Amino acid sequence: MPKFFTVDEANQTLPLVRRIVADIVSAHQQLLEGIDEYRAADPNVEASSARRRELEKEMQELTDRVNGFVAELEEIGAEFKGFEEGLVDFHGMLDGRAVLLCWKMGEESIEWWHELDAGYRGRQRLPAHLLSAGQS
Repeated sequence: MPKFFTVDEANQTLPLVRRIVADIVSAHQQLLEGIDEYRAADPNVEASSARRRELEKEMQELTDRVNGFVAELEEIGAEFKGFEEGLVDFHGMLDGRAVLLCWKMGEESIEWWHELDAGYRGRQRLPAHLLSAGQS
């Protein structure tokens, strides 16, 4: 059963969530760069083959780091949803129904929500009374 957050509770987690998401996005970018280098290295050339083995180890370590950071978010009760935008969802209630409170890297506070099955494209602005409560 997921933890349900009020807008205020979700906003209170943001200092920690911001740091974790920044770590996830950074490690993921390093992982993508490693994958590109790995693909470009010729496995038939000895020096390239040695570098590919190093990259395999580095990529596994980065994957483990990303997974650890995602697990940290899950311990808080948040769900990581996207590497490019640094998306995070929090389960919440709106008008008596379960929804997802939506935050992305760079946003100051939780100001958006979407239906459980809508995803990022279905984001809608929170009602004004919840925005003012979340920013006090």
